[in-house]
Amino acid sequence: MGKNIIFCTGDKLGSGEEELGKVLMHNFIFSIAEKEPPPDIVIFMNRGVFLALEGSEISQSLEKLSASGTEILACGTCLDYYGLKEKPLLAKISNMTTITDLLAKAKQVVTI
Repeated sequence: MGKNIIFCTGDKLGSGEEELGKVLMHNFIFSIAEKEPPPDIVIFMNRGVFLALEGSEISQSLEKLSASGTEILACGTCLDYYGLKEKPLLAKISNMTTITDLLAKAKQVVTI
């Protein structure tokens, strides 16, 4: 059976004001960390990888998700691009092949 995936492609939610978008992203991730059942996987890509860093504004929510069994993944190419691969992460480094396989086999994908 497929998995429920949150596919996070940015560090803010929506395309309006940047500060509002960051608040909305924080609130969204906090909310999914409080829900039962949690998503099976959260994938961070592009600027979303900044959220997977230890100490990010959503780090407590990611730790809660991880403790509840959610797999947290970050795009290795994106981490390389932004010079973040050596920074402490709350995510496992993944690659495009794995990410596309997971998305293709998913029961549900919510892209934010």
